[in-house]
Amino acid sequence: MDTYQLWNEKAPGAETEVPILEAYIPAERKTRAAFLIFPGGAYTGRAPHEGVGYAEFLNALGISAFVVGYRVYPATFPDPLLDARRAVRYLRANAEKFDIDPDRIAVIGSSAGGHLAAFLSTYKGALDGEGVDEVDAFGYLPNLQVLCYPVISSDEAVSHAYSYRKLLGDLYDKRAAYSPELLVDGTTPPAFIWHTAEDAVVSVENSYRYATALKKNNIPCEMHIFPFGAHGRGVGKDDPHIAQWVGLLKSYLILYGYLPSEG
Repeated sequence: MDTYQLWNEKAPGAETEVPILEAYIPAERKTRAAFLIFPGGAYTGRAPHEGVGYAEFLNALGISAFVVGYRVYPATFPDPLLDARRAVRYLRANAEKFDIDPDRIAVIGSSAGGHLAAFLSTYKGALDGEGVDEVDAFGYLPNLQVLCYPVISSDEAVSHAYSYRKLLGDLYDKRAAYSPELLVDGTTPPAFIWHTAEDAVVSVENSYRYATALKKNNIPCEMHIFPFGAHGRGVGKDDPHIAQWVGLLKSYLILYGYLPSEG
């Protein structure tokens, strides 16, 4: 694993922190597509099993993976989104270096990391701190989004309010402006979503609402809802039924040309 700084010096808006990418390149690559990984953690941390754990399963498929060390609380909006945009731009700016296809950059996020992946895929507003160098000239919109039991809606009837409060701080009362299902439009990338129906931490209603918004905007979406299972299962190593999602994702990536057909 190699580590790369997203900015040469400190990140815009940061006192000292320089967000990083941890690069996991498989010994035998089967594609020039690449994944950026946003671990969950309620915008207060980044869960390793949803970071390096995902990188390992993507490497096993022959896909290069990059875990994003995005800023979390006490950093608040726009810092995490600024880091996510910069990660996409950094890969595109360094596509030749990493031997990746700049038009095959997917994002995968879990829980609050799923919110960040969906937020990145839908929010179009300019951010303070953008435009500092030539890297920022590249587009930030990913080509594909994979969301695992994501925090989506800001509606407190279904929302994971803690994540929204940690992300938005004093902006919490304006949270609807940062709710991805309300931001979907015709440019939003296709999505693969999975969730469990009995998730007691992040309601499955979040995934339903996002899928509905994608449908209304004619954005392709594949969604799998498993009947049982707690929140934060990652690749599902402790639950063979949930673990099926990894194989389903593999088929999805073949369908979209991110992996070669095995036939």
